[in-house]
Amino acid sequence: MRSATATLDALLNNEMALHVSLCARWGVDEAALATVPEAPANMAYTRFVLERGLSGDLLDLLVALAPCVIGYGEIGARLMAEQSASLSDNPYREWIETYGGDEYQEIVRSAVSQLDAVAARRLGVLTPEHPRWASLAETFRSATRLEVGFWEMGLHP
Repeated sequence: MRSATATLDALLNNEMALHVSLCARWGVDEAALATVPEAPANMAYTRFVLERGLSGDLLDLLVALAPCVIGYGEIGARLMAEQSASLSDNPYREWIETYGGDEYQEIVRSAVSQLDAVAARRLGVLTPEHPRWASLAETFRSATRLEVGFWEMGLHP
């Protein structure tokens, strides 16, 4: 519960604030954000994560969330390394510094550790021969495809 609370706090008080401030800078205030209809790709991904958590167990939920948490960390770290010389001129500087920075990278490491620990507690050693391997792998594949769809929303406004 402490880990979940820390993650929720980071999402609500850090990530959401970052996204709201970036949108405001680009002319979309928080009130306007609240009135925009939810995009189908966003609905698909968020409802999938909720469904996995409600119909499965904590491990299913963590696997469904992993592409988001880890993906943002991977993208942020890569962009931080690639853009470090020209970051001051980058319009996405705050986003890159947030997700590529030490604090978020620690969140990613913590999420991976939690996923590994929950898998070990629930299943012992998880190998491809384990009866749950196929369903967990499919959850991860599906969540990854849906996360890609979430990112693609920016390419097709």
